[in-house]
Amino acid sequence: MRKKIFMLLLALLQVALLTIPQQLVTAASARQMEYLDRGIVAVKVSNGVFVSWRMLGTDSTSIAFNLYRDGKKVNTTPITSGTNYVDTTGTASSTYYVCPVKDGVELAKSESTAVWGQNYLSLPLQIPAGGTTKSGEYYTYSANDCSVGDLDGDGQYEIILKWDPSNAKDNSQSGYTGNVYLDAYKLNGKFLWRIDLGRNIRAGAHYTQFMVYDLDGDGKAEVACKTADGTKDGIGKVIGNANADYTNSNGYILSGPEYLTIFNGETGAALTTTDYDPPRGTVSSWGDSYGNRVDRFLACIAYLDGVHPSLVMCRGYYTRAVLAAYNWRDGKLTKVWTFDSKDSGNSAYEGQGNHNLSVGDVDSDGMDEIVYGACAIDHNGRGLYTTKLNHGDAMHLSDMDPGRPGLEVWQCHETGSNASSGEYRDARTGQLIWGLAGTSDTGRGLALDIDPRYKGFEMWSSSSDGVYNVNGTKVSTTKPSMNFGVWWDGDLNRELLDGTKLDKWDYVNSTPMRLLTPADCASNNSTKANPCLSADILGDWREEVIWRTTDNKYLRIYTTTAVTSNRIYTLMHDPLYRLSIAWQNVAYNQPPHTGFYLGDGMSQAPTPNIYIAKPASSFLPGDVNNDGSVDALDFAIVKKYLLGQSTELDTGKADMNSDGDINALDLALLKASLLS
Repeated sequence: MRKKIFMLLLALLQVALLTIPQQLVTAASARQMEYLDRGIVAVKVSNGVFVSWRMLGTDSTSIAFNLYRDGKKVNTTPITSGTNYVDTTGTASSTYYVCPVKDGVELAKSESTAVWGQNYLSLPLQIPAGGTTKSGEYYTYSANDCSVGDLDGDGQYEIILKWDPSNAKDNSQSGYTGNVYLDAYKLNGKFLWRIDLGRNIRAGAHYTQFMVYDLDGDGKAEVACKTADGTKDGIGKVIGNANADYTNSNGYILSGPEYLTIFNGETGAALTTTDYDPPRGTVSSWGDSYGNRVDRFLACIAYLDGVHPSLVMCRGYYTRAVLAAYNWRDGKLTKVWTFDSKDSGNSAYEGQGNHNLSVGDVDSDGMDEIVYGACAIDHNGRGLYTTKLNHGDAMHLSDMDPGRPGLEVWQCHETGSNASSGEYRDARTGQLIWGLAGTSDTGRGLALDIDPRYKGFEMWSSSSDGVYNVNGTKVSTTKPSMNFGVWWDGDLNRELLDGTKLDKWDYVNSTPMRLLTPADCASNNSTKANPCLSADILGDWREEVIWRTTDNKYLRIYTTTAVTSNRIYTLMHDPLYRLSIAWQNVAYNQPPHTGFYLGDGMSQAPTPNIYIAKPASSFLPGDVNNDGSVDALDFAIVKKYLLGQSTELDTGKADMNSDGDINALDLALLKASLLS
């Protein structure tokens, strides 16, 4: 009898769903995004305890929060102004958690956190032993660039750290180097694994570009990078010939096989290894014969189909440039496309690449393009445009002008031109909006919103004669530092990060104001002076900065304790920003940016069109209000969404058949689960 009733109700439901307009049933393609917990962090401050937590990209814009200390609610009414709070009666021994509140109902509580005694978290490191090259040179190790990803699917980021030897080389420099290592650590300091890239991977900023991302949508991030004979994975298994040594007498590696390996993020074990594409081929075809330009590598993650992430490995930019896109799905690595500047019709793309790249949907078709310096490669592997302004060292992609549709690029170039000191262009077409002329190499440039007197970003470079706004008007003859930016204090302008100095720009007096100088910390990559990583990895939408200590015994994750009423979902749920974190470690590190205008005078941040990929063991399909159960309320929420009566939905949990769309079938499956 129960089965007959169920079938009758299901039939009635399917008939009713026919009345829903089809354009409301089929949602625009939602992007796969990682599951994150609330990232709650508590720091002892002079007037109590500062507590900060994440608002998620899947949260309702009307969501509120209750804060609990030692199991007792701290706030009198639900918190709706910001996602941070100063508990004036909190102590160093307190513990905290938050509960989301939706329509007056408390949902499942977050994880709990203890109180930090200072504004940073220290992670102890396992320093690799030094060694001696075959030329007799002794070397030691320093912690270098980092990335983050949820390796085990618990909703918390792990840190992946690259160790560089003291004899790491720029490609222009001859000499042997020590091996490069990749380590993984949990935020509680637990060491997970180490990958030894081996003697046939040279150490230096341009050689190892490691990508950390959930490539197959199983809720756990993989690690991908170039490998070679002698690479040892995280469980001790050697790839290829363990005894091979392809270094020549000048320390370069210009022969022997090259590989691309996908590693399991939890264990560091190699999942698959294939020949590296783009291949080395003839060394001289890349611009010289001694090994400099042939080994200029870049890498990124891009949503080439608009829904799932793809891995893009790149080689060359001074002359020839080649990009190869891959999918890692269902345990198989498949090549999607290859773009080669030497192919017919692509010659205008030669010499246009940077020492870095960026990724975003620049043409608003829902799929990502790779902004490869002075050119852009479309999602289908074809050239989108080239400005022919040639190679450069610094580049930024974001919505820099809220009064102008789409994204913009700020780039500086090495070759003198009417825009080499600074080129401000339309990211979709490559059309120059305005530029600053120059005659020589411009090695640094930055674009941030640092002056609230002018709406939009300000931009400047090492050879510009001042700071300019988006209209090309000079607003200051004094230039700030031009390295990284970080959202740190409570306003919407961005702060300046250079080396181990974090400053706020005093736009009235055109001078920096120091906010933070981390004691006993060091920056990376010599004059590049970048942190190990800057990213929104804990707490509210403001960014954390990871530096190494000068003795390389620790990583320190610094977080802000400035109160703000500005409420924005975690930047890691903004697609362009999340991809910026993936490529931040590549070559000449650049700061991350958002895909929407985040600055003074901004509108409410747009709700990201994402669905959450979470490990099956901890994922409850249908629980769209995240209260720990699937019931009639969840059904009502999904139905309202499909009828166009609401735009707020946890699309990951509503996608019952995991096809990336929310439609009538998902509602039917949800109903069936309730009646079964």
